[in-house]
Amino acid sequence: MSKLAIIVASTRPGRTGPVVARWVETEARRHDGFTEVELVDLAEVNLPFMNEPHHPRLARYTHRHTREWSARIAGADAFVFVMPEYNYGYNAELKNAIDYLHREWHYKPVGLVSYGGVSAGTRAAQMIKQVVTTLKMTPLSEAVSLPFVQQFVGEDGTLVPNEVMTASATAMFDELARVTEALRPLRTPTPSTGPHAAV
Repeated sequence: MSKLAIIVASTRPGRTGPVVARWVETEARRHDGFTEVELVDLAEVNLPFMNEPHHPRLARYTHRHTREWSARIAGADAFVFVMPEYNYGYNAELKNAIDYLHREWHYKPVGLVSYGGVSAGTRAAQMIKQVVTTLKMTPLSEAVSLPFVQQFVGEDGTLVPNEVMTASATAMFDELARVTEALRPLRTPTPSTGPHAAV
């Protein structure tokens, strides 16, 4: 039993993220490497800018929105970040959502689907790798990069992928499913790593 959470990083009005994410969700369900697939939109989660008084590693959350976010992330075994590139980097809302938590991210792989202009969001994808590895996550080499993303959006508002995009998605999900299972023993709680362990 493995659960995949696809996180839509962009929250701005008029964003393309949900269009890309719905296609990613379709590809994930078609791949059938996960028993459950959930689409998580940070615009709907609507986390305020970090307002917890304690370090996330303590898991002493004081706000309901943090506890709900914690439960949602803890319940997933793997992630795909659908992320734009802003000024050569990833967006602040995604960093904020990551920084709220600590152990909930540990030993989980993450696939990166980036989009943008000529760079296809690859600079943002490269930048976020040092963040997720600090949280003991495993970013995949296999990724999906969409250059000039609007060219792939059809008149009906859905994404119209080309063969390269579809092949890249398949390769990413193949590896994501493989690494998810490889890391499973590390995600199994033990007396020293469980939610009530001393820190």
